[in-house]
Amino acid sequence: MSQMLKSSGAMGAATLASRLLGLVREVVYARFMGDTWVGSAFFYAFTIPNLFRRLLGEGVLTAAFIPVFKDREQNAGEPAMWRTANAVMCGLALVCMAVVGVALLAITLGLRLASLADETRLMLELLRVMFPYLLFVCATAVMMGILNARGHFFVPALGASVLNVVMIGSVLWLAPRWGVELPRQIFALAAGVLAAGLLQALFQLPVLRREGFRFAWVNPLRDEAVREVARKMLPGIVGVAAFQINVVLTQGLAFWVGPQIVASFNYAVRLMELPQGVFGISLATYLLPTLSGLAARKRYPEFRATLRQGLGYLVFINALASVLLLVLATPIMRLLFERGQFGPDATSRAAFALACLAPSLVAYSVVNILARAFYALGDTRAPMQISLVCLGLNLVFTIPLVLTFKQGGLGLANTISSAFNVWLLAYGLRRKLRRLDFEPLAARLAPLAAATALAGQVAWILLQLWERGIGHDFFLARLGAVFVPMGAASLAYGLATILLGIPESRETAQWLRRRLSRKP
Repeated sequence: MSQMLKSSGAMGAATLASRLLGLVREVVYARFMGDTWVGSAFFYAFTIPNLFRRLLGEGVLTAAFIPVFKDREQNAGEPAMWRTANAVMCGLALVCMAVVGVALLAITLGLRLASLADETRLMLELLRVMFPYLLFVCATAVMMGILNARGHFFVPALGASVLNVVMIGSVLWLAPRWGVELPRQIFALAAGVLAAGLLQALFQLPVLRREGFRFAWVNPLRDEAVREVARKMLPGIVGVAAFQINVVLTQGLAFWVGPQIVASFNYAVRLMELPQGVFGISLATYLLPTLSGLAARKRYPEFRATLRQGLGYLVFINALASVLLLVLATPIMRLLFERGQFGPDATSRAAFALACLAPSLVAYSVVNILARAFYALGDTRAPMQISLVCLGLNLVFTIPLVLTFKQGGLGLANTISSAFNVWLLAYGLRRKLRRLDFEPLAARLAPLAAATALAGQVAWILLQLWERGIGHDFFLARLGAVFVPMGAASLAYGLATILLGIPESRETAQWLRRRLSRKP
């Protein structure tokens, strides 16, 4: 079993814990506020500071910072390495304080001077409370980047669990004490976001200190490392985060079109992020320092082989997850969310959004890895240009689709634009490296597609039989409607991929056998 699968698997375990807690958080949110207009106002308000979490915590900052940090570690020694970390942290603190200050001033003026609808006013009031979250997420992002570069993946990934626990507590404990009506109680969730961001940053400190980090003020305006990170980071903000920017802009349109669209789509996105975060982001996070090290030593054959291997694992695992989310969208939504304020109509709306969004899972995961390949090579301009094109395409697709299909239109637009993003990134990377050596990977796509189609058919047939024979009127019936088709489809997929000679399937099966055969 390769070190790649072991390392990304270890971090995937921590990410799985945090994603499962995130799923519990969404279950609690759904019961508390459903897909009401208050829920949409909260979700859209949180989308904006959360955009910075996605950019900094899972994307651009680590993509720009880790190659510079590793270069100082290998070529200048540990004192220069820690000075670089402090300089970047100080620079981000100054930038974030300025951004937060300007944003809070603009929001306050808008609330006082403009005549706003109730939904828009509540959204801006919630945004004003949550925007300082940006300060904490910037600090967390630098700390996670340092720990990843030093070979620590488990603890940084586990930090998100802290965030989710606090946010769950804000619903169960704080909201009932905040008021009686939902538009007032929702501010408890906004306060929980701030507390969660702070605690997530503090969670990284013990391991960071054991590595030797000590905070010290370094003037970022005079530091070459800060300028180097900034040069890589600024164009990359668009490059690696086109999907997230699309979410902000398209959900703004959706918030204007219908009061329930944003909340319904949010629940679909959270379900898609479970497999994406467990393996896709875990693998991409592992690959960035690995590819950066290979690029720094100009070992390009190994660079291509590592990238090809990572993409093989990614497509193998997420193809199954994508088809299961598509076929089982309704029973999954019903099992997880249908209680409290989240009724059968809300289930139908959110399941439709998930079914339209699920096909983008593989493409979005591949985009994350291909973008990191560019960053490891020191190129932030090409992903930026490609993402600008895809951003424009997504907006063009969203306008007619969301007006026609509501929350499903948001999913379809993201699916189409993500596919274009993959194609353009692969084309650009092939031109940059002259060749990709992806022929073995391309040869496996047809049998993998056949195995995926078989898994989807098995899941669909068993779901129909379950609904006709047992239904979904009680909890165990709902549980079976999800896991019986899912288990049978996964087994069929595994057997088919082994018989078809997919190497990732054999290697994963061997790894599982070794893990299960270990003595306690």
